Amino acid sequence: MGAPPAVGLCESCRHQQVVRTTRGSSFSLCRRSREDPRYPRYPRLPVVSCPGHERRAGEAQS
Repeated sequence: MGAPPAVGLCESCRHQQVVRTTRGSSFSLCRRSREDPRYPRYPRLPVVSCPGHERRAGEAQS
């Protein structure tokens, strides 16, 4: 299996969910999109700015 895609801020966000397909592809799903239409379901990567970013618990700041 290859390295995960460079997803920018999503990589450390508590709202990110990595979705893997049966064909081996993976996508970064923004769970905020379920409640708020301002957030795209599958954002264009890498995400470098996001007002809804919330650091995942246990993630160190870089």
